Amino acid sequence: MQYYGVVIHHSVCPSINGKGFDFYITRNGSIIPSPDQTDPLYVHICLEGDFSEPRHHYTSEEKEQFFLLHKLILRLAGTFRFQTDDIYPHTISCPGFFFPWSQLVISPEDRYH
Repeated sequence: MQYYGVVIHHSVCPSINGKGFDFYITRNGSIIPSPDQTDPLYVHICLEGDFSEPRHHYTSEEKEQFFLLHKLILRLAGTFRFQTDDIYPHTISCPGFFFPWSQLVISPEDRYH
């Protein structure tokens, strides 16, 4: 199976409705896989929350979501052989205008922690 990258959603996206994603990352840090494939070309990941409003800081739960999203993307990229920067928004409004894309700068060479 070959995927070409990851599509990011937030849970307030009207097309989600409990489906339309391959993985759902909750605010409490759970990763829930979907029993059904969403798209034969891209892996769809939905984060619980609404990123359409500006924020001055992120909660510890949101930071944990981003950490888990990083780890999941790295794992999927390694498994399905796509680049870790092949990350796309679902639409112009999903995952929200204020989604922190800068948090998703991923490099497998950066091993600092």
